[in-house]
Amino acid sequence: MMDDDMMAVFRQEATDLIESLERGLLDLSDSPEDRDLINAVFRDLHTIKGSGAMFGFADMAAFVHAFESAFDLLRSGKAVVTPEIIRLALSARDEIIGFLADEPDPDGRRPAILSALEAAVGGSGVATAPAAAAAATAAPPADRLWFRLTGNALALGARPDLLLAELRELGATDIRADLSAVPPLDALDPEVCMIGWSMSFPNRVTREAIDSVFLFNEVDLRLEAAPATAPAAAPAPAAPMPAAPVPAAAAPPPPAAPRKAADEAAGADKGGATMRVAAERLDHLMDRVGELVIADARLLQLAQQSRDPALMAAAEEISRLAAGLRDTTMRIRMMPVRSMVGRFRRLIHGLSEMVGKPVSFVVLGEETELDKTVIEQLADPIVHMLRNSVDHGLEAPADRAAAGKPAEGRITLEAEQSGAEVVIRISDDGRGLNRERIRAKAIANGIIGPDAILTESAMNALILEPGFSTAEAITEISGRGVGMDVVKKTIEGLRGSIEVQSVEGRGTTFTLRLPLTLAIIEGLLVEVAGERFSIPLAAVQEIVELPSDRREEDGSADFLDVRDRLVPLVRLRRIFSSPGTPDEFQTVVIVRAGETRAGAVVDRIIGTNQIVIKQMSRLHNGIRAFSGATILGDGTVALILDVPHLAGVGQGVEDRRGAAA
Repeated sequence: MMDDDMMAVFRQEATDLIESLERGLLDLSDSPEDRDLINAVFRDLHTIKGSGAMFGFADMAAFVHAFESAFDLLRSGKAVVTPEIIRLALSARDEIIGFLADEPDPDGRRPAILSALEAAVGGSGVATAPAAAAAATAAPPADRLWFRLTGNALALGARPDLLLAELRELGATDIRADLSAVPPLDALDPEVCMIGWSMSFPNRVTREAIDSVFLFNEVDLRLEAAPATAPAAAPAPAAPMPAAPVPAAAAPPPPAAPRKAADEAAGADKGGATMRVAAERLDHLMDRVGELVIADARLLQLAQQSRDPALMAAAEEISRLAAGLRDTTMRIRMMPVRSMVGRFRRLIHGLSEMVGKPVSFVVLGEETELDKTVIEQLADPIVHMLRNSVDHGLEAPADRAAAGKPAEGRITLEAEQSGAEVVIRISDDGRGLNRERIRAKAIANGIIGPDAILTESAMNALILEPGFSTAEAITEISGRGVGMDVVKKTIEGLRGSIEVQSVEGRGTTFTLRLPLTLAIIEGLLVEVAGERFSIPLAAVQEIVELPSDRREEDGSADFLDVRDRLVPLVRLRRIFSSPGTPDEFQTVVIVRAGETRAGAVVDRIIGTNQIVIKQMSRLHNGIRAFSGATILGDGTVALILDVPHLAGVGQGVEDRRGAAA
């Protein structure tokens, strides 16, 4: 019997295989002539079938077997990949998930899908016994195969009938059962297979093809090559197996070297072995590492205060080990963008058919890694943007032809790491934003005044406001104005930023900038009016001294010239309403969020430290200036400044300057 742990492992591995199958089918829709993709899809189906049969999902194994048989015609070149075959194959893939969830099929969808798939490929994909026999007769001499399932294969769900069906597909003929080892009825063990089988094979069938049939079964197997001098007609097997019980002395000799096909298929290379760990355990480990980092900072501070060389040496060694453990734990939490791309490709594929717009979806940099917490919360916002790109961004084929564009629209998702953040761009080659319509809609909704003067970036950002939509009609996909504001809130909740760039008639690009992790980062500790704050070090470009003539705020022209480029100043004392007068010597920390820069004016730079980010309570959700808090080595709390918010304040200063000009 299968225990719960084994079944959980099977379900997880089956889910991974189903995702791989979906990726392969979508890739195949773009490259229907790619033989490697067809073989990869076939291997996924074969693996799902074998493992499903092993774990007792007999109905699923039978369904996938028929699915696999249809695809075997594609693999053998007897049929070609068409959009209809891909559509039906994706529907069949969805039904495999239903088998795993033990969902019934009251409407008979599954047989209908298989019948339609069989018709689409032009046949059943299963070689009939007479045809296989004729092929074997036409290609003498024939090899002889003998096998018997061993161990507790039947208890694990092995299906000899499915194995024999696969062997027939490979060309097996003259299949005979060997009952010589079957004991009396009172000694029969129903979980042990005592029957063996023998059959003839045309010598064009390779040993690798035969081994693939037994990939998930323990089996004794012998393949005897036919003599080269064997006559062409009516070849006789070297050791024919009787169809009825015979005395034990007449039983076929056991294989000289019994083996397990699964062991041989596994390969000798164990270097890439992996182990599945529950996400909750990783979260627990990350919490403990965070507490260790805080305790390490406290220990270093105490060691420095004591000035004991031995204690300082031990503290530094512990600090080094803690840093290594932190980095290793962070890498464990990282996941590639590829892990969420599959659902996007399927989404685009379905939306393309729904709205009648052919779409090419291109993904670049899918190996770029992000913290799993960011990945989990990022999927839904990207879905919103992709749906809008298909529905609003891309024109209908006729409109694209009139504009001199190819009929097939193009949507690109690109990810890349830039320092301690990941940049994700979602772009289309559609109609772009109509700024006149955006402005009219914003005025009608009371978002801006009729006399408002906005920069191009500020105008584009209006589409991120709550309830804003320029859609002329509400569709099943979009148009209700609930989506882009949710996207903005989610991205900001991840301590990221979103920018919109558009060229009318050429397309729109959304740029998301997100931190690599939400757990532990390097920070710059600063002081403002006696209070300590931390700024994410990855966002700091440079630090300069504030000139004496700029110590006081100068209205709308509060800028600092840094190497012939004006940087808007954000005076933290004024933002925080801090009491007292500024220090005589102040410092400007120039930070950057996307393409926007701002100079945060602080009283003093304390140094760098590791920030273990603690989330703010719900009572502080409305405070935009801070993205979280951290505990310092002396046990006090320092708030973490929200760099995108600081950059936004700086952008406001720059916009006021532009309006005044």
